[in-house]
Amino acid sequence: MNPLQERLRKARFYGILDLAYTGDRDPAELTRQMLLGGVEIVQLRGKKASPEQLLEIGCAVLPVCRQLGGIFIVNDHLKIAAELDADGVHVGQDDDAVALARAIVGSGKIVGKSTHSVGQAVNSAAEAPDYIGVGPLYATLTKPDYVPVGLSLIEQVKARVQIPQFCIGGVNARTLPAVLDSGAERIVIVSAILQAPDVQAYCRDIRNTLDARFASTPMTGDVPGAKAR
Repeated sequence: MNPLQERLRKARFYGILDLAYTGDRDPAELTRQMLLGGVEIVQLRGKKASPEQLLEIGCAVLPVCRQLGGIFIVNDHLKIAAELDADGVHVGQDDDAVALARAIVGSGKIVGKSTHSVGQAVNSAAEAPDYIGVGPLYATLTKPDYVPVGLSLIEQVKARVQIPQFCIGGVNARTLPAVLDSGAERIVIVSAILQAPDVQAYCRDIRNTLDARFASTPMTGDVPGAKAR
């Protein structure tokens, strides 16, 4: 396991810089505020952005992540992740296989994959990504076409899959306690961060909640390269 993968294993707070929510604000400054607030992983996602736009924004965001110690992930676009020398890439169920993603972005980089059921989680873990996303837990405007999977999926996946799992979909300051009570150890927040009046303060509140909850709790689901049971 390389240092980058080790940092991923220890991370609990993943934020997505979704360009659908950034408006006319500076993505690099938003990234800075997220990281200063306690986000450890930043994913650049722009479903409607052109590759050229994503590359330009990535070039501005990546140095901020490097400066502040954040892990920088690109959503979907393998070649852009490779060109940027990003820390990794995230793919969906209908996107490229983990092996192809790893071949393009580099063997030492992080590859994550979205999952929406126990079966998908088990099958995806067999591809040996570095982590999986589990969700959407709640209905969310970020992914309106996805049926929410519910909180029970968290423990169901934990019982079958040993690689790191980041819970996503409708996670925010209000729902976080229930998500954590349901067994989540790592979380992803998207719109709630980017719609907050004060991004850094909002992230800091989430960070404080996570730190208080896990102050003396060892991380589980962090076996490198582990496959499903």
